[in-house]
Amino acid sequence: MKKTMTFAAALLAASVLSGMASAKTLVYCSEASPANFDPGTTTGGNDFDASSRTVYSRLVEFKHGGTEIEPGLADKWEISDDGLVYTFHLHPGVKFQTTDYFKPTRDLNADDVVFSFDRQFNKENPWNGDKYLPNLTWDYYTGMDMPKYVAKWEKVDDLTVKLTLTEPNAPMLANLGMDFASIVSKEYADQLQKDGKMADFSTKPIGTGPFQFVDYQLDSVIRYAANPDYFKGKEKIDDLVFAITPDATARIQKVLAGECDIAPYPNPADIATIKANKDVTLMDQAGLNIGYMSYNTTIPPLDKPEVRHALNQAIDREALIKSLFQDAGATPAENLIPPTMWSWDKDVKTDAYNPDEAKKVLEAAGLKEIQLWAADRVRPYNPNFQRAAELIQADWAKVGVKANIVNYEWTKYREEGKKKDRPGAFQIGWTGDNGDPDNFFATLFACSAIGVSNYSSWCDKDFEDLIQKAKKTSDQAERTKLYEQAQVIFAKEAPAFLLAHSQVYSVVRNNVTGYKMDPLGIHRFDGVDKAE
Repeated sequence: MKKTMTFAAALLAASVLSGMASAKTLVYCSEASPANFDPGTTTGGNDFDASSRTVYSRLVEFKHGGTEIEPGLADKWEISDDGLVYTFHLHPGVKFQTTDYFKPTRDLNADDVVFSFDRQFNKENPWNGDKYLPNLTWDYYTGMDMPKYVAKWEKVDDLTVKLTLTEPNAPMLANLGMDFASIVSKEYADQLQKDGKMADFSTKPIGTGPFQFVDYQLDSVIRYAANPDYFKGKEKIDDLVFAITPDATARIQKVLAGECDIAPYPNPADIATIKANKDVTLMDQAGLNIGYMSYNTTIPPLDKPEVRHALNQAIDREALIKSLFQDAGATPAENLIPPTMWSWDKDVKTDAYNPDEAKKVLEAAGLKEIQLWAADRVRPYNPNFQRAAELIQADWAKVGVKANIVNYEWTKYREEGKKKDRPGAFQIGWTGDNGDPDNFFATLFACSAIGVSNYSSWCDKDFEDLIQKAKKTSDQAERTKLYEQAQVIFAKEAPAFLLAHSQVYSVVRNNVTGYKMDPLGIHRFDGVDKAE
């Protein structure tokens, strides 16, 4: 997709917003354009906000504002005693959305569920590869190690579907509430394949969710309408608009001016202004997140743990956090998982600031120059990648290491960063999306996630054995012991510099009701209303 906004597009966007002023419309100032509208193929929170949480539904869902699992498209389910077979019973009469580009002839059934997952792993499925989208990698399905654990999906009857695993997997049910597990329409896919328009599947989505897609003005506005056939009941908001506004200060100014109703991720410097405005509410929540910087552990001299430790020791982390987050409430990260998550080990500490020791090690290793990556977006776990890069650059200069800052646009940034031969230090972060420690340890640093979401290309046998064993264990106390051991190894090997766990903020106009912040970092608009 072209990623520049034209003047004509801007005019059209303004026209759209103006023309909808009299309708019961909720405007959300989003922070970035979606890569596309197929949540099986994307990885960004902004992608999921625009697709899976508006247009689609899943077999199970996370309770709004929490991590507890509740029924979704499946009314109920059974898990066999050996933990290998999950049987889901689908809600009857669920309708896919009717739009000007697709009119379904049947309700959702087990064929749709089987297709939704089969396309993500079956190489023989025509939707698995380049026939659908170029360079398609199904990052989430792969990164979650689903190919290893899923033996098969089977249709039992129209309203019953069975999942068989190769071995027990404790977080599997929570995994199925995640965005990549959104259920798509097989009938719609078949129609597009027949018409030779497979790429439309990612730009004109069809789901069973609370809102249905209307149109997208590139990098400017996404419009949705309430789904009149939503199986949980039509939403009170008639129209939902995403006004894409990457600049954090501009985003908040739009809310203060009444042009937007909700906006996420304000700049820390703007928080005092927001608090002083009587027309809006500043909502906040401890983020289930981590900001960090991955070293490529396969390229010398960063393949040596002592070099990675030295780079960590050279960074004045306290000053870095204070400059980035100011008074916004970030907590220095000692472990990969945040303190609010079960199995967090309080006794494990990351590297302390020690530039003198760092300089000795780095000089001995001969490290003179390094690439330091910075994205162009604000993320909840890092409000300013570029500023962070400049501060780290200055710290590393003091110990004799020249850092060359590398910049890319957000979507391109992530694609370049996950390449196995990407050199240097890559700033990134993560917001957990199912409330399970596995979603941090395995998703970000499992061997199978290399080239997907393991930006360190780090594959440590001892660490891997522990997290894989934890995944097969149903007893939470036993899992906790395993994850505590994994945290010790992570601290010893230092595949990444750990920055902070942040407080997450949203700004909401006072006439909006029903909006809840979500610990999983998503933004949902089902159940939201607005007084006119």
